[in-house]
Amino acid sequence: MMKQTETRVLTAHVPRPLAEKVDQMAERLDRSRGWIIKQALAAWIAQEEERDRLTHEALADVDAGRVIGHESVQRWADSLETDQPLPMPR
Repeated sequence: MMKQTETRVLTAHVPRPLAEKVDQMAERLDRSRGWIIKQALAAWIAQEEERDRLTHEALADVDAGRVIGHESVQRWADSLETDQPLPMPR
């Protein structure tokens, strides 16, 4: 038997066009509005947690001195529009 997860009701006012898109998606997927919103919220939370993880990882690289100078990156970026692009700086 599956264990039920405790839930909580959250209320949010959303613009009517967004609410209508949620309704359209729910109908198209034959799912409830709540299911659509839970999926969207879970995906957004996961995206923000990954962004936070990557930010902390990048800051740790900076603290450890693992950086590439702006001038090197600029030269590489400028070369991308030429016939002989430079290798990506490392």
